[in-house]
Amino acid sequence: MHVREAIVADADAMGEVLEELVAAGQRTSRADPDFVRSHYLNHPHRLHCFVGLDERGTILGFQSLKRADESNPYGTPIGWGIIGTHVRPSAARRGVGAALFAATVVSAREADLPAIEAYIGEANAAALQYYEALGFGTYRTRAGIICKSFQISSRSAA
Repeated sequence: MHVREAIVADADAMGEVLEELVAAGQRTSRADPDFVRSHYLNHPHRLHCFVGLDERGTILGFQSLKRADESNPYGTPIGWGIIGTHVRPSAARRGVGAALFAATVVSAREADLPAIEAYIGEANAAALQYYEALGFGTYRTRAGIICKSFQISSRSAA
């Protein structure tokens, strides 16, 4: 697998990843290329967005990292990173998420983020397990949501 920075030309393929998650019942939010461009690729607080590709160049998943500001919709502390991970169901449990996070945590250190937050629906068992396996710990909850954090300064690269 190869990991690289996402580019605008990846929007359609990234949308396909999200559409597969919707079809599998693992996502309810928008999944179209315009959403990918506005929410991940061209977002004003984007630090990085990495894609994981197989040997044929097919995008298996992607992970975004944004810097939280006062207007972030998750209530993430200002200055922290906000992470979003999306992996095709057909590529699950193949190391895609771990490879993406290895690149993301390097970027978080370079951006001098103190921590990264994952905002996860409490019914999303796969995401909760994924982030726990990476070393994220639960630090707050809201109705239907579990927020996990990864402290950058005290962790080594994945």
